[in-house]
Amino acid sequence: MNRLLGALSVLLALTLPSVAQGAGAGRRSDQVPVPGQASGATGNFSACQHGWAGCDRSKLTPSESTEMAAIDHQRNVSNCREGLQSCDRTKLGDAERTALAVADHENNVSACNGGVRSCDHSQLTPREAREAAVAAHLRDISDCKEGTGACDSSTLTQAEAGEVRTARHLRNTSDCRDGMGLCDSSKLTPSEAKDVEFAEHQRNVTNCRNGWNDCNHSDLTALEAREVEAAEHERNLSDCRAGRETCEYSKLTGTEAGALAKAEDVRNYRACLKGFGYCDRSRLTPSESKAIPDASSVPR
Repeated sequence: MNRLLGALSVLLALTLPSVAQGAGAGRRSDQVPVPGQASGATGNFSACQHGWAGCDRSKLTPSESTEMAAIDHQRNVSNCREGLQSCDRTKLGDAERTALAVADHENNVSACNGGVRSCDHSQLTPREAREAAVAAHLRDISDCKEGTGACDSSTLTQAEAGEVRTARHLRNTSDCRDGMGLCDSSKLTPSEAKDVEFAEHQRNVTNCRNGWNDCNHSDLTALEAREVEAAEHERNLSDCRAGRETCEYSKLTGTEAGALAKAEDVRNYRACLKGFGYCDRSRLTPSESKAIPDASSVPR
């Protein structure tokens, strides 16, 4: 009898944990949402909000449908304001249609005043048309003075034509003085021609002093030639000191060449001594060589 009771106790101890685990698993499976339910609904509403292809409006809740109606309406208002073909004016309210008409009119007035092709002159009031005509005339005067755009000199008054001629002459003089390709030297007065000649000479001197390509040494005076030669020499010396490839050692004086050679010997000795930088042991003096450790003994 005792053996029977012991066996029953063992069976109960083995069975109860399994039952408890099964019940817990069942409860947990009830709490886990089915994939695609909550997250899918949120994703669908987001797709509808952004106008994406995955939107299914039939799956929206009543509150989401109401919100989407407001979004669609506002999007249509924006499309109408931007002049897009997707605009549906029949869906606008009275106040929205009025606001759109006002904005369209103001945009058209701005386009006409700015000379934009989208301008529709037939939509302008008489006063706006006069202002647009004045703006167009002023724009034409500016184009004629600057030599740009579609200048129509036939619309200019005698005084305006005189202003345009003066502006063009000043611009040509400036171009000649600055060495621009649009210069027409035949239109310069004798005084302006002298000023332009002086400006060209000074520009050539500057080019020569700086070592630029547009330098004509034959146009330099004796004093300028000496100044340019001194500048070129200093520039070459600087290049040699910096070890640049543009250095011409043949143009250095004996003193300069000696100073450079001495400086290079010092640099070479320090490089060999510290083991950092280019080192040419063949250029070391006997005493310097003794101070330098044998390269074969240096651990690698």
